[in-house]
Amino acid sequence: MKLPIFAANWKMHHGPSDARAFMKSFLAHYRRQQDRKVLFFPNALSVTTVSELLRDRPDMETGIQNIHWEDKGAFTGENSAPMARDSGATHVLVGHSERRHVFHETDVESNLKVKAAFRAGLTPVLCVGELLAERDAGDTERVVLRQLLAGISEVEEGQVASMMFAYEPVWAIGTGRTATPQDASTVHSAIAAALKTAIGERAAGIPILYGGSVNRGNATTLLAAPDVDGVLVGGASLDADGWNAIVCA
Repeated sequence: MKLPIFAANWKMHHGPSDARAFMKSFLAHYRRQQDRKVLFFPNALSVTTVSELLRDRPDMETGIQNIHWEDKGAFTGENSAPMARDSGATHVLVGHSERRHVFHETDVESNLKVKAAFRAGLTPVLCVGELLAERDAGDTERVVLRQLLAGISEVEEGQVASMMFAYEPVWAIGTGRTATPQDASTVHSAIAAALKTAIGERAAGIPILYGGSVNRGNATTLLAAPDVDGVLVGGASLDADGWNAIVCA
């Protein structure tokens, strides 16, 4: 049985000092629970701070928001997968909507990052999702599955089975609009079917998260929807009390 996953993407918020204060406040109230998994994706400068504070909490892990696909080199301002692992990260977001649409990351680059993550022993969380114009044109499934299949291209089936995926409708991120539970289930079902076609029955154990204006008011309803195995939360994860309410959903 899959454990529900609650993933916090802090984006460009909470430097080391704020991250430490957040975690101390959160840990003071959130008791260890065995029936769910909590992930934090702080900015690169705060990964070590968060991972050290979670050292004695196996129910929670730390990820990084982005990596370069090369392990080292003359790439000023970038962070490699081995560096992320050395800083305490166990997971990495790949192909987040902001990486795709703000920084123009391509499907090919996302695939390279998935492979780099595995080389370093990180678990990739591959994010997929459509723009509003693509949704209105009826292209949601085509776009999502294109991103999905490109991201796992030439990745070993056993590695794909160990990944996580997140559906992020771009039109529902930071807009106040949220996909309905039915919207989420429809796309999650398509993702699950594509993964089963790609790697067979092992796909049944792959978590598929929903991300897109998730908050304490809608988290429970979204988590109850078929094929939604967890949530990837942005702005609503920045407040320790609010995040505690969501992870206790």
